[in-house]
Amino acid sequence: MNFAFTDDQLEFFDAIATMLRTEVTADRIRARWDNEGVDAEFLQQAHELGLNSMLVPESLGGLGLGMPDFILLAETCGEVALPEPLVESIMVSTPLLVDILDQGLGNANTQRAMDAVLGGEATVAVAHPINPCVNFAHRADWFLVPHGDAMHLLASSEVTLSPVKSVDPSRQLFELSFSPSADSMVAEGEAAAALWRATLNRGALSTAAQLVGLTKGMLDQSVQYSSDRSQFGRAIGANQAVKHLLADVAVQYEYAKPVVYRAAYTVDVSPRRADFAVSHAKSAATRTGLLAARHCTQVHGAMGYTWECDLQIWSKRAWTLSREWGDEGFHHNRIHEWLLRKNALLGPEFTFGRGSLTDTAA
Repeated sequence: MNFAFTDDQLEFFDAIATMLRTEVTADRIRARWDNEGVDAEFLQQAHELGLNSMLVPESLGGLGLGMPDFILLAETCGEVALPEPLVESIMVSTPLLVDILDQGLGNANTQRAMDAVLGGEATVAVAHPINPCVNFAHRADWFLVPHGDAMHLLASSEVTLSPVKSVDPSRQLFELSFSPSADSMVAEGEAAAALWRATLNRGALSTAAQLVGLTKGMLDQSVQYSSDRSQFGRAIGANQAVKHLLADVAVQYEYAKPVVYRAAYTVDVSPRRADFAVSHAKSAATRTGLLAARHCTQVHGAMGYTWECDLQIWSKRAWTLSREWGDEGFHHNRIHEWLLRKNALLGPEFTFGRGSLTDTAA
């Protein structure tokens, strides 16, 4: 089998990635900090390109694409340090609405919220139990929130927001308070637990992809800086110590990418057994992103810590995303739990082969 991305996937990625790298620059990110953290024209452009409907089935009015079709774009959103929670919207909140509708759950507002998202008229935020704060909650029109053993869909008018300061100025965090009712409930019991579990995997995958992209962004900036910055008559990048720092990051980056791609594949074809693949991806991407933040800051020297240096935008995002949707310890525990199962599917034949799609009989 050929596990490389298809020509169609790469062509679609190239077109959108070019737009991202052109429209999202360090200067424009800084400008967003004075404008509620968003660029409304960019969000409209992203919607017109069909990004909001990419992972929505055709039966619900979407493009019917899968996680592997979007994972490269999620990575590029990290590469440019995109402030808007576009990746979370596409990979987390919208697929959760799809799951609710596909399983015949929800309430009178579920389809209404989905139609508004597809029309570019509304956004949905997810308050998962693992994340105490919600990013860009002040821009959301609908909220999917936990309450006891149930999941509720609430309009923004039913939620009270309390701002929380983040080390990353691009993130607009809020704590939520609400009083759900029977009318707002969309799922409960085991059905709600399964929805939250699938959402956790998608959320961790979305942050893993962005962390890999952030690593590339930091690495590219540091390579350029070490080539331009001269000391004692030569570029600092000529020093062996600097080369080793950047080479260590480059190696970890190359190791993390296929792990994230494999997790995207597993979430798409076998979501019920994606826990181990997603946790592996989040763990590898977190380790890579934090290493890049440390080494690339060191390559920049004292300048790397300053507000004026663009690198701090990327490094602060890596610090925050490393704990979003579960930190390294949480995901290491999930990996251990999977490996210790009696019927764990271990070995190369289960990596992408047919045997990886379903568990063996007990």
